[in-house]
Amino acid sequence: MADIILNHVKKIYDKSVVAVQDFNMEIHDREFIVLVGPSGCGKSTTLRMIAGLEEITEGEISIGGKVVNRVPPKDRDIAMVFQDYALYPHMTVYDNIAYGLKLRKFPRRVIDQKVREAAAILDITDLLKRKPKALSGGQRQRVAIGRAIVRNPKAFLMDEPLSNLDAKLRNQMRTEIIKLRQRIETTFVYVTHDQTEAMTLGDRIVIMRDGFVQQIGTPRQVFHDPNNLFVAGFIGTPQMNFFHGQLVKQGEDYAVELHGRTLPLPEARCRRLASLGVESQAVVAGIRPEHVLLTDEGFSGPVDVMEMMGSNTHLHVKLGEDEVVILVPDGDEPIREFNLGEVVTFDFHPERLHLFSEETERNLEHEEP
Repeated sequence: MADIILNHVKKIYDKSVVAVQDFNMEIHDREFIVLVGPSGCGKSTTLRMIAGLEEITEGEISIGGKVVNRVPPKDRDIAMVFQDYALYPHMTVYDNIAYGLKLRKFPRRVIDQKVREAAAILDITDLLKRKPKALSGGQRQRVAIGRAIVRNPKAFLMDEPLSNLDAKLRNQMRTEIIKLRQRIETTFVYVTHDQTEAMTLGDRIVIMRDGFVQQIGTPRQVFHDPNNLFVAGFIGTPQMNFFHGQLVKQGEDYAVELHGRTLPLPEARCRRLASLGVESQAVVAGIRPEHVLLTDEGFSGPVDVMEMMGSNTHLHVKLGEDEVVILVPDGDEPIREFNLGEVVTFDFHPERLHLFSEETERNLEHEEP
């Protein structure tokens, strides 16, 4: 078990392509950290630098209080699980799990004990005599995790370990990883492009874009209080609705003008904006689909698309040049059918609005970085 500290870490390829820019973070002992972001954002490169598989261009990484910039991967006392499992096809499950211990000359009795303990944790004891070709994708991933567990490393590094699984298996394995984390108290650094994995697994989430860290926070923090427009749009399903509007300051009060309506902001938010010196300006206002309510008065527009999702319906409604997604939950009565082109009326409470500068895309209620 160990803290992992990244101090101004930077990675540049071919002297010009910046993959990771000024990454700073302290990962606490036994913490589960998830790096998430779109393809090419630098999350896997960051993980590989922690593992020692990529050289650091600038900065410093320490594991357990020891700077490891020039320490080879095999001496960093970490275990890495890849998305492609990387199992030896000619070996049994038992031998795949035991392989690293055999290389380190562990006694046979100790190897057997560790392999069987890991197999019991992962519920693959009855698979120990099989070879990888006789296993399902989820079983192969458990074997790959088992191979990491037996080493009892200071930290687990996982690079999109569930991306090759179908949706049902992915959900099952996500649950297994949560259980595994509860059983083996060590540090986890997990990379994914799937925000659902990030939100359900992470103690804290690192959201990345184009090599830069956009926000570090708990799942609740990044969902309810996003730093900027990118984080607000990336986290949450369905995606947050956005409207171009105008923030208007009148004395100590603020209001948002959207699609011909003026929405006064609550007193507490007015005080916050005033304390930060926010002036009238063009804004992008965001509202999550679950916070948009069908009403008798408010905004109105025709239904463009209707998606039945089982326990709820996603209505896509045209509002001028914008499209608004409304999440309609299934209550005591089944959700009624909506016709395409049918005009619906909807509204939301102003305190639910997220306000971003149109110029900088920064959350207006956050301090300047």
